[in-house]
This record gives sequence, C-alpha cells and structure tokens, in this order.
Amino acid sequence: MDLRLVHPIGVFDSGIGGLTVVRALMDRLPFENITYFGDTARVPYGVKSVETITRYALEITDFLLARRVKLLIIACNTIASVAYEAVAERSPVPVLDVITAGARAAAAATTTGRVAVIGTPATVNSNAYARQIHALRPDISVFSQACPLFVPLVEEGWLDHPVTRLTAQEYLKPILAEHVDTIVLGCTHYPLLKPLLEDLAGPSIRLIDSAEAMGEIAAALLRERDLATPLRIAPEYRFYVSDVPYRFQTIGERFLGRSLGKVEVVSLPG
Repeated sequence: MDLRLVHPIGVFDSGIGGLTVVRALMDRLPFENITYFGDTARVPYGVKSVETITRYALEITDFLLARRVKLLIIACNTIASVAYEAVAERSPVPVLDVITAGARAAAAATTTGRVAVIGTPATVNSNAYARQIHALRPDISVFSQACPLFVPLVEEGWLDHPVTRLTAQEYLKPILAEHVDTIVLGCTHYPLLKPLLEDLAGPSIRLIDSAEAMGEIAAALLRERDLATPLRIAPEYRFYVSDVPYRFQTIGERFLGRSLGKVEVVSLPG
C-alpha cells in the first residue's frame, strides 16, 4: 500500500471557525486522518495587511507540510481571499479553499441567478466570492452583506438568542429585498447560525454552507487522484493551536459537534 494514502488531510484557519470544515470532513470522509491548525494567538486576520496574512498562511502551510499531509484545505475565508495563490505555489500537494467550494455550490444551486453572500467585512470587501461566482457563471447577480456581529455572537453561544435574531433580521433585510434565491454563508462561524437564518430567510431560499460543500469537493478530489485511504479503521485527529484562549475547549466542541480531544499548543517560527 502507498503510505501517502494514509497521510492526513491538513486543514487550517485563523482561529477555531475552521472546525466546522473539519466537522463536515469527519462526516463525509469518516476514515480519513485529519490534522488541524488554528492560529488562535494571532486571530483575527481580517484587520491585518495582505502581506502579513500571506506570511502567516505560508508559516502554517510549512507546518502542515512537515506533518506530511496529502491535501491542504484553507478553511478561513480571509486567508483564501488573499493568500490562496501563495499557498498553492508553496504546496506540492493539492490545495482547496472554502471560497471556491461555496462559489461552486452557489452557482449550481441558484435558479434565478440572484445570489447573496454574507461574511465578515474583510471577506466581503475582498469581493472574492463574487469573482469566483462570476468566473463560473457571468450571468449571476451577486449581492454582498457584511455581518460583523455574527462572529462574537456565535462565540458567545447565542445561536438563537433574541439579540442574535434581531441582528440577523437587520443584516438579511437588504439582501432579501433583492429577491435572492441563494445565500452563501461566507464565514466558517455562520453554519452554527444556519437554523436561525433558514427560519428568517424562509423555505424558498437555499443556504449554502461552504463547510458542507468542502466535504463533497474534498471527497471528489481524493477519489479522482486516488488519494483516499483504503483503510476502514478509526482515524487519527490531531488539533494544533498557537494559543489556548479562554473557553477554547467549550467553543471548539460547539463548532466540532463532538469532543475536541487533545489540543497541542505550538509556536510557529514567525
């Protein structure tokens, strides 16, 4: 057996939001080993320069490549929007990112050609989703809405709190007025708000979870490149962070939907 097949999938994020991507991978690829890195010491990335984000992303890439990953997944929308090309150029293994995954799913889902993207200010201002969607289907109209309060509300655990519901109503109001039929959840925190957002958007609007889309795309890539593990045994999950912030375990398990297990703290050379 080619030992590369049992090498882990590497997933990284600026913090812990990327655990929603890990959760989707665990569900879709239950026998694959996964190694995750969350840069919790340097989060948030959205307020940093392109040069700094790119430098951080390459440091994490080198860290995961040293752990012999067979696939790299950028689970952070901010990193994907500004540093995908640099990571792909550095990596000898395939690289996937959540923006491409979400854009593909949105382009395939919409029937009216009217798509909304909700995300952090950094992701929305990068226009990365609109560019990716238009590259796939130039006929689609894309409407973007920054939702800066969603991340702290999710991390507080206020997933269906009256404050969160009122905030979501305000954020969704302008995009629902555009009669969209598809909304892309353009931040890895947002899948935890999916039930609330589905309730507010109504049954006629499809919500695209980039994490779920990534699970499908990763499975297809492993199959196409003959990289899927042939073993049918319990996989190994390893979690690395650059700091363990207050309430990390609680928040991390909320994102992952299960016990987080052992978390190792490492310092990157940068």
